[in-house]
Amino acid sequence: MLLPCLACESRFKPEEYFSACSDYDRGLDRVTWTCPICGNRDDLRVFTGELCFGAAGKGRFDVHDRVRVPGLRRHRHEVALDISLDRRHWHVPMR
Repeated sequence: MLLPCLACESRFKPEEYFSACSDYDRGLDRVTWTCPICGNRDDLRVFTGELCFGAAGKGRFDVHDRVRVPGLRRHRHEVALDISLDRRHWHVPMR
């Protein structure tokens, strides 16, 4: 499975994609992702089986696009978000 950059339409393997995630905002349950190719920054939420892209506003996160990712899982911690897909895991710390 390849995951998209919504700006430049490049596609990435999960390990490339989730390694580019940073700055977990636990209050909005939001992760910042920066495209390794074009440098575009997207805000996204990780849910079981999908990525939701959108923007924060007025204390909430509005979803604009969804990408299904079968097998995707998440686990929230006080200071981080853990993402897992198949047998791989990524740790996204809070800012």
